[in-house]
Amino acid sequence: MEEHETRNAPCAGLRIGDEAPDFSARSTTGNIQLSDYRGKWLILFSHPADFTPVCTTEFVALAREAGEFEKRNCELMALSVDSLFSHFAWLRMIRDRFDLEVRFPIIEDPTLVIGTAYGMVAPKDNDSATVRTTFFIDPDGIIRAMTCYPANVGRSTPEMLRMLDALMAVDKEAALAPANWHPGDPMLRQPTANLDDVFAAEGETDWFLAETSTEGGK
Repeated sequence: MEEHETRNAPCAGLRIGDEAPDFSARSTTGNIQLSDYRGKWLILFSHPADFTPVCTTEFVALAREAGEFEKRNCELMALSVDSLFSHFAWLRMIRDRFDLEVRFPIIEDPTLVIGTAYGMVAPKDNDSATVRTTFFIDPDGIIRAMTCYPANVGRSTPEMLRMLDALMAVDKEAALAPANWHPGDPMLRQPTANLDDVFAAEGETDWFLAETSTEGGK
């Protein structure tokens, strides 16, 4: 078996609603098979390289909030082109410098097989310096959201948690999450598709911009 294997992996970028391509790879927590994470939410995120300043701050922030993701039945999984032993050395440095252990898996992808399968790099690219993509994958293995950051701007851990909360809430409530929504805030009803309901609405915007009585939740 090759070090990395992908199945049904498209060459072009993935879209929201696509099934996340399965793969097997080595990681800092042992061999990883993506399909083994079915039944849980999974956040798969990439970083350009180990021992880089922005990525180090991200890993420290995510490790500190790992319990919050765990409460939501969500696993974290990182991806980098660096080797497994480079990952080990970097995590040792983080532990010694910040007194913090990063326990979520970091995958090695030195040949860019996984990064290419996920559309994070083009098929002929040999450099992942700008790869900073995050995939929110639901328990059925479907990509529900994606974010991309440049190499010089760090991800927002609170926004990652907010996105996860919102995705879980819209599934649970069959409602919509408005701008800046957080758990405990009102959600929005799905707009009606019936003209009689449109004309019968009390307010001029009630047929398409009405809050639900629920507050959503984690």
